[in-house]
Amino acid sequence: MAADSHITAGRPSPGYQRHLKWLLVVPLAIFFVVFFVIPVGLLFATSFNPQVIGQVAVTSELTLDNYIRFFSRSNYLMATGRSVLLATIVSLTTLVIAYPMAFVIAKTKNAARNTVLLILVLAAMQLDMVIRIYGMMVILGDNGLINQMLVAIGLTDPDNPVQLMYNFLGVVLGLVQFSLPFMILTLVGVIRGINPSLEEAARSLGATPRRTFLRVTVPASMPGILSGSLLVFALSISSYIVPALMGGFRVGVLPIHIFQQVAEGARFQFGATIAVILFLISAGAVAVYLKVGSRNSGGLA
Repeated sequence: MAADSHITAGRPSPGYQRHLKWLLVVPLAIFFVVFFVIPVGLLFATSFNPQVIGQVAVTSELTLDNYIRFFSRSNYLMATGRSVLLATIVSLTTLVIAYPMAFVIAKTKNAARNTVLLILVLAAMQLDMVIRIYGMMVILGDNGLINQMLVAIGLTDPDNPVQLMYNFLGVVLGLVQFSLPFMILTLVGVIRGINPSLEEAARSLGATPRRTFLRVTVPASMPGILSGSLLVFALSISSYIVPALMGGFRVGVLPIHIFQQVAEGARFQFGATIAVILFLISAGAVAVYLKVGSRNSGGLA
């Protein structure tokens, strides 16, 4: 019988399978290094270069002037706090709105109804973000549908409409609308994976549907809540389009300052500094997620 070093009884050996799995990771690893590790490394290096308007190339000259400038200016510190606050509010608001919808989708047994609900969620993701934001501007503008309705029923004055745009509220509404599908889809998979016997056991012990939901379903879906919140936080804190259109450049967040430094002032070194700080905030959010997630890894404990 012919012997093959990698084949045993017609099947690949365990060692060969392990090597094959590592080979499958190679393309992703190369892509990650080329398009993430190297760009982020260059970004960090650029942030320590002296500021030279119009210069993009990394130099060997190092300085902390860019970081000193950032932490010594109140407008940048306020933008940092505003960005974190904005992302936190959007994450919490999106979670409160998305969880009921995700719960309904996950618990709907009828295939046709489930498909319709998923189409409603996915439909918003089929349109370009700019188009979606312009649609919201038609609704929330000073002469938009909401203000027209308020004027029609006599709650507001046409000359003094309710300000739903070009402020912090407008940015929050835009980011919530943008983030909802991501949160819903993240939660649906986790809620579907909850063992039904846990809820049945709670009911058999006399728990009401409300108590079962709060004490069993919500804790069991905590991994989805944490991962969805982290995803929405990352999308919100790094968003430029929504603050630019819904905030009209009046809501100073870190992405707006990065754009102004790089695109308008050609100050690439200081723009890189702001980007590094934004990256570190996002990395800090990931660290908090991993810490909280490890505490909740025990399921219902």
